[in-house]
Amino acid sequence: MAGSQRSILLLGESNVGKTHYGAQVLKRLIVGRSSLKMFGQATNLGPFEQAMDCLADGRATGHTPSKTYDESVWPVVDARGNRAELIWPDYGGEQIKNLIADHRIAVAWRDRVLLATDWILLVRLHILKHDADIFSRPLAELGKTSTPPAERKPSDQARLVELLQMLLHVAPVSRDMPIGVPSLTILLSCWDEVEAKTSPREALRSSLPLFSDFVESVWERPTVVGLSALERPLSEEQSDIDYATRGPETFGYIVQPEGSENHDITWPITRLIGGT
Repeated sequence: MAGSQRSILLLGESNVGKTHYGAQVLKRLIVGRSSLKMFGQATNLGPFEQAMDCLADGRATGHTPSKTYDESVWPVVDARGNRAELIWPDYGGEQIKNLIADHRIAVAWRDRVLLATDWILLVRLHILKHDADIFSRPLAELGKTSTPPAERKPSDQARLVELLQMLLHVAPVSRDMPIGVPSLTILLSCWDEVEAKTSPREALRSSLPLFSDFVESVWERPTVVGLSALERPLSEEQSDIDYATRGPETFGYIVQPEGSENHDITWPITRLIGGT
């Protein structure tokens, strides 16, 4: 789809660094430290501007209230004139978990899923567990648990699989063959927390094998990228003087699929806009 305008939907549960990533991308667009530029009027930048103010002071920003729905749309263009809309539809990340728990997709979500050419899903491995569940435990062990039925719930990776299945149910795609559109890019956020410095795909498979297998079996060419939007942990209360002095736009990097680092954290977006 090179040469046509793309609609890129950025998704993520709570506490995956979506706000910080958006603030760092926006900062680069403003100061010109990116291969992308704004070509029109962005909508609803307030929450991201607040996060940029915190980062400029060397502090992390707080989490967005779970009930907040402030869709933000950014029109961007790359150096070759390819255009796209970056859409942040769920600013309060808890809405993703509620969406899965309620098994219901709101109209606003449905409209964006229908129009999206690309999905970017932020996943933070450090806060997810590779729990044994009905999908991952040996069949011989089923029925031996003493856990009361009311306390049972899907594992983290089963929940992520369900999220993608719900979105695919809404999206105008056929499951008869591997999916090309919408494309799927998985950003493994807070990469500086990952202890084993393998490739992003290997890290995902090691931590979330069920989820990784699902993605590989459904999408034609899924992409897995590491992301450290801040490059170091920051406190919400105490300022990091070095961070504030050097400027937040000098921090952050991504790890490309083959394992090499790139300090242009807009690379996953630029790659999609260019149709590669």
